[in-house]
Amino acid sequence: MRPTGKLHLGHLVGALENWVALQHDFHNYHLIADYHALTTNLDSSGILQNSLDMVIDWLAAGIDPKESPIFRQSQIKEHTELHLIFSMLITAARLERNPAVKDQVRELHIENVSYGHLGYPVLQAADILLYKGDLVPVGEDQVPHVEISREIARRFNAQYGVVFPEPEPKLTRFARLPGLDGMDKKMSKSARNTILLSDSPDSIRSKVRTAVTDPLKVRKNDPGRPDICLIHTYHQKFNPGGVADVRAGCMSGALGCVECKLRIADAIARHLEPFREKRAHFEAHPEEVRQILEDGEGRARSRAQATMTEVRKVMNLG
Repeated sequence: MRPTGKLHLGHLVGALENWVALQHDFHNYHLIADYHALTTNLDSSGILQNSLDMVIDWLAAGIDPKESPIFRQSQIKEHTELHLIFSMLITAARLERNPAVKDQVRELHIENVSYGHLGYPVLQAADILLYKGDLVPVGEDQVPHVEISREIARRFNAQYGVVFPEPEPKLTRFARLPGLDGMDKKMSKSARNTILLSDSPDSIRSKVRTAVTDPLKVRKNDPGRPDICLIHTYHQKFNPGGVADVRAGCMSGALGCVECKLRIADAIARHLEPFREKRAHFEAHPEEVRQILEDGEGRARSRAQATMTEVRKVMNLG
C-alpha cells in the first residue's frame, strides 16, 4: 500500500482482511510503497509519519510481523534496480492503455502525467517479482497492474532465462467498498467519503448520518430499494445477521433510513472495537513499531539481494 496515513474501511475489506487470512498459509511480504506515493504527491515531508500510521493500522488489523515482514520500499534498493531493467521490457504505448492509471488521473484531476506515474505499474511489477510473488491480494482496480507484472515476467523469462513466476491476483468478495457519497463511488481519502478504522463510535455515527441512500425513500414509510443503497451493502459486510430484517423493513417502509443508518453505525463500531484497542497499544509504543520495520527490512533485503543475484547472472551483467 501507498503510505497515505490512517486507513479506512475500504482498505480493510479490500485488502487487510485478505492479508490476515492468508498470512498463516503463505509466506507473505507486506510492502509500504513510499516511492509510489511520489507519483501523485511530490511532497515527501509526511511520508515517514504516514508510513508509521499505516503500519500501526496493519498491526492492529492482525498482520503478524513475525510471520510476514513489513518493510518500506525505499529501504530496499533492489526495487529501483529491477524497476530499471523491467522498464526496458514494456512499451510506453502499453502503459498508456492501462485503465487503472487512466482512472487515477481522472479521479485526481492530474493535467500532466509524469514519467514515473505512467510507469509505476512497472515499479509495482518489481515490487512483486523481487520476492518471487505468485499470488497478489489486491482490490479489483489493481488487477490490470498484476497483468502487467505477468507480461513483464513472461518477457524477461523468454529473453534471459526463467527467474520469475507469473503472479495471479486474489480478490475478496467485498473487494471494492463504496464510499459514503454513493454506490458508484469508491471509498477514498481524496474523495473525503471514508470511515477510518481508527474513528471513534461517535465519529462513525456522525459520518454515517451523511451517507447517500435511496433518493426515492424520502420518508420512513416510503418503500426502499436496498439493492441500490450503500447502507444495505455495509449491512451485508458488517451486520450479516441483520440483513434479512433490514432488507424486509426497508422494502416495506417499516424501517426508516435514520434508524437503518444508526444500526449499521453501531455494527461498524462494534466490529472495529478490538482494532481500536490494539491500535492504542502501538500508538503508545512507537519504538516497537520502528523495530518491527527494521526487522522486516532486514529480512526483505536478504531475499531481494538473492533475486537480483539471479537476475544479473542470467543477464550476464556485472
